[in-house]
Amino acid sequence: MGKMLVGKICRRVMNKKKTSKKTWLILGLSGTILISLGLGGASLMNLGNLVAGRTSGRPSTRELVQQVFRGDVTPSSVYERVYRLIKQDYYDTTYNGQNWSRWEHRYDGKLKSLDDAHKAIETMLASLGDRYTRFLDREAFDEEKTQIDAHFYGIGVQIGLDRSQRIIVIAPIEGTPASRAGLMPNDEIAEIDGKSTKGMSVDEAAKQIKGPLNSKVILTLVRGSKHLKSEIIRAQIPVKAVQTAKMIDGNIGYIRLSSFISEQAIAEVREALAKLSKARGLILDLRHNPGGLLTNAIDISNMFLRSGNIVSTVDRDGYKTPAMCDGRPICDLPMVILIDDGSASAAEITSGALRDNGRATLVGQKSFGKGLVQGINRLDDGSGVNITIARYLTPNDTDIHKKGIVPDVQVSLKEKDYLAGRGPWWIDLQEPAKAHTPDEKRDVQLNKALEIIKTKIGQSNNDHSVAKGI
Repeated sequence: MGKMLVGKICRRVMNKKKTSKKTWLILGLSGTILISLGLGGASLMNLGNLVAGRTSGRPSTRELVQQVFRGDVTPSSVYERVYRLIKQDYYDTTYNGQNWSRWEHRYDGKLKSLDDAHKAIETMLASLGDRYTRFLDREAFDEEKTQIDAHFYGIGVQIGLDRSQRIIVIAPIEGTPASRAGLMPNDEIAEIDGKSTKGMSVDEAAKQIKGPLNSKVILTLVRGSKHLKSEIIRAQIPVKAVQTAKMIDGNIGYIRLSSFISEQAIAEVREALAKLSKARGLILDLRHNPGGLLTNAIDISNMFLRSGNIVSTVDRDGYKTPAMCDGRPICDLPMVILIDDGSASAAEITSGALRDNGRATLVGQKSFGKGLVQGINRLDDGSGVNITIARYLTPNDTDIHKKGIVPDVQVSLKEKDYLAGRGPWWIDLQEPAKAHTPDEKRDVQLNKALEIIKTKIGQSNNDHSVAKGI
């Protein structure tokens, strides 16, 4: 069963020519799903490094090996599947100006292993010149599914590198094995199961900490002058899309939505709005949000719109399909959305929908500019391929691909601003493990958003509210 991405957009739709359901995903940036994104070498880790284990519902490595041994999966069959998917679904019917049939038999008799097939697939896809149409090995494909499923198996800790290149705890996630075991910010993880972390990257350390549900990992921690051993049992860890939801500056509701990838993102935003029911204005922070599921972008936009189109997709045949809002908003507060050059795809769809419909003012920097839709396809050996199958337009029929969305009020940031702590409040290049809050008033883009939302509140007739019954 195919699935589709927008940066990521994951939407259940009926293909007008087929009966199978598709899932649409929109991935921004290079196609990598980043939940915590550092700048300039900052050592915040990505979602996959929140110590995930194998997701359920997938064949084990042993099962896949048995399938290959039985001949159910062959290198040629895996390669041929990708060839057919591109031929049938790729949005550019010229295939980057080439005769796609030239790839059909190019590797006949030459693919002796699955690794050979994967390399051949990567070569074939590279000919399209599309950075978003890409092959994912089994580990990368499993990680993508983990993020959509909104949970992983691990201990629930965010890790990074300090200035001395030591693996340190950024923060344990509340209510997880890591927090119950007493891990604290700035703890150095000196050993993982007896193996020294000296010289390890964050990714390498995360892989060492990963493991199956209910399995054990032993961490050796350095806290000041103390050396502590912590034996932790891995559990299922929820992935949070809403990183922060709180009242700031008195009566302003603030929501930081870091990704649209989780299938729980819609429920989390609803819960955040309920929590902020006494707010008189709302700031939705989509900075550093690389996108996610299309349904999430549409449904979250729906929470704030009474009428209008949210987004239109255009397929390989030029067929344009609008997604109209349902006219049942749950929040009618004056609104500002923060965006920057890390806001991509589904984040751009939401920003474009609310701005084009006159619902929100955009503040910050020009967005990334990802206007393509990818289909997610699992291959028989457990790997996968994301294929560009459409493009999308904002409600004003604007194609933002490679152009981005220019905010209504631009507040640019330079490297010196990040170094001085004037960038997004959660980023600290000097002390990456230090905890910050949006109340500190150092974030210049957030400060401008606060200034604008206060003006909006003053201009409103004070009858805006978050609807009841969320």
